[in-house]
Amino acid sequence: MKQDYITRKDIIVALISALEPLTYVHALWEGGAASFNRVDEWSDIDLYVACDDDHVEETFKSMERALSDLTPIDLTFRLPEPTWHGHSQVFWRLKNANPFLFLDIVVMKKPSKEKFLQYKIHGKPLIHFDKSGVVKDDPIDTQFFLKKLETRLETLKTNFELFQVLTLKELNRGNDVEALSYYIAYTYKPLVEVLRIKYCPHHHNFFTSYVYYELPAEVVKRLHRFYFIADAKELRKRRDEAETWFWDVVKSIGRTTLKKKITEEST
Repeated sequence: MKQDYITRKDIIVALISALEPLTYVHALWEGGAASFNRVDEWSDIDLYVACDDDHVEETFKSMERALSDLTPIDLTFRLPEPTWHGHSQVFWRLKNANPFLFLDIVVMKKPSKEKFLQYKIHGKPLIHFDKSGVVKDDPIDTQFFLKKLETRLETLKTNFELFQVLTLKELNRGNDVEALSYYIAYTYKPLVEVLRIKYCPHHHNFFTSYVYYELPAEVVKRLHRFYFIADAKELRKRRDEAETWFWDVVKSIGRTTLKKKITEEST
């Protein structure tokens, strides 16, 4: 018998109804898949809430009550604070919702400078309400971003050349699990990053997130061969090939072409 789940719309409506009347809550918007118009049946719900400085906990409690009226919350993870981004964040899984439809909610103080509102990086938010003009694009300085990427490329080049021996030494020792871990960290990950710098620079540090949407299909198909590796013999071979590919990509990224790509993405 098919389980009757509450829907994404049920959850959003409940939270809007609970938060919008509160004078200390200024805005509620959705990011993640919704900000890139990619919501499907497997998407979770990424929400951002802006409130007055001293009402973060009350905001969380209001959301918790609203959700509990729909269905019990059966799993909670509140990030220890201070968080890496400086805001407060909680993950909730709801008992009678599809398990893919868990909530990832960031509550931030209204004056906070970093609100994940650089549209070229985080997508255009889906605004559920905004009483104070909080939700607006935080434009990226193209020249500053270009300089940042040039600096990052130099770091990637140095680290790539330095750390390839980590994989090789563990292969030589017969420590295949360690070798694979080093390969992912110091070969595959920087390879993906330079590819992203070339094709989608604003998401250069997203690793594999969105690669199927943002990298050319032939590049993604090739990346499969470098990720799904059968054994140590293949790992050694793929590492060699990845090294060659990495340097080929780096050589193809000139300042003029990089600036052009950043400008294209910014228009």
